[in-house]
Amino acid sequence: MRSPGGYEAHDLHGFAYDSIAQGSKSFALASQLFDRETRERVWLLYAWCRASDDLIDGQDHGGAMATDDHDPQAALARVRALTDAAYAGRPTGEAAFDALGLLLEQVAIPRGLIDDIIAGFALDVDEWRPRSEDDLLLYCYHVAGAVGVAMALVMGIDPDDERTLDRASDLGIAFQLSNIARDVAEDAAADRCYLPVEWMVELDIPPGQHMHPAFRPRLSVMARWLAEMAEEYEASARWGARKLPPRSRWAVLAATGIYGDIAREVRARGDHAWDHRARTSFFAKLGWVARAGWSVLRRPPQRRINREGLWTRPRADQA
Repeated sequence: MRSPGGYEAHDLHGFAYDSIAQGSKSFALASQLFDRETRERVWLLYAWCRASDDLIDGQDHGGAMATDDHDPQAALARVRALTDAAYAGRPTGEAAFDALGLLLEQVAIPRGLIDDIIAGFALDVDEWRPRSEDDLLLYCYHVAGAVGVAMALVMGIDPDDERTLDRASDLGIAFQLSNIARDVAEDAAADRCYLPVEWMVELDIPPGQHMHPAFRPRLSVMARWLAEMAEEYEASARWGARKLPPRSRWAVLAATGIYGDIAREVRARGDHAWDHRARTSFFAKLGWVARAGWSVLRRPPQRRINREGLWTRPRADQA
């Protein structure tokens, strides 16, 4: 069945589901809790994000990065051009970008928000490194917080509800902080590091030496800092989820718990955090699905979780 813009909706929904099922088992599981319409829209957005990220890194749903013949600048230009086509309503034959085009027929996602996500890809292309904690949080916003905002719009949050969108950004930031804590060794193997230089200086770790066994105890301190930050942003996002429709709240709270367990596992392992990749077991995931469902059936929390002291995403009128 073709959409008004000429997109093959059935095929694109199937492609998008396959993408999330292959790229993130945790998100794929949580996405089943949405109503059908929201679920399919979430898949479409995920497919664009996943494909864009893979194009930049020369990957296929994560995994090993491309060899030396990969041109990240050319890949970034391709992402921008194909995204331009999606916003113009022009099918490209590239399923992930047509998925975004189909989504845009149904949900008004500001181009500036998508450009914020692409700006995160550009930071990686430029081999950017954070100097300060604020730099780190800005990066987390671009690669994940902005995705959280877009997901909130897909779930029906009013684009003018800036406070709730701030909480959606907080959830993406929490997820990315967990990713960074988990992937320190993998990032180092790819010559990337998202640990702020100021943290390295504070703990007296020489540049580029953070994976040396002698510095593992200090590295575990930074992992703890990341996990503690992730919990603060996670708590803010949980409070913001009360504004979502019940099934969307169920899915988001389940994903929050599942992904939050990654940072908690990294912190619990201490110096052994990177001996093998931190994961959430299938049964632990089911536990979070059950707890999230129970929390939705109860009265939403009334005690407000303030955002005081948390980093706040840039507003469109501040860009």
